[in-house]
Amino acid sequence: MKENEIRDTGAVNIISKGTQIQGSISTSSDCRIDGTVNGNVISRAKVIIGQTGYVEGNISCANIEVEGKIKTEALNVSELISLKSTASVTGNIIAGKIAIEPGAEFSGNCKMNTQRMPNPAPANPVEKK
Repeated sequence: MKENEIRDTGAVNIISKGTQIQGSISTSSDCRIDGTVNGNVISRAKVIIGQTGYVEGNISCANIEVEGKIKTEALNVSELISLKSTASVTGNIIAGKIAIEPGAEFSGNCKMNTQRMPNPAPANPVEKK
């Protein structure tokens, strides 16, 4: 294995209810957020925002399932975004595919990207353009 190569351990990062993070999260593994994150979330894998989860910041990931709340300028999903009935998303979405259940709230712009976007690199922060 090369020194700068990322190895997927199959681990899941969990930000539990009652936990508050100020700052960015960068991971190559799945991430479940049931607490509060004020900062960017970058993952090469799947992100799950649970019903008690809240993220205020940009998110870049391969797949995302939202049951909680997101306030963002940019939600970039290379594959599928799934907004569950309890989801509330405010901000702009760029995604390969989107699924919205009845009851989900979305306020912003959505751009469907028909070309597969590369998975985000966890070392690079999401930049505002």
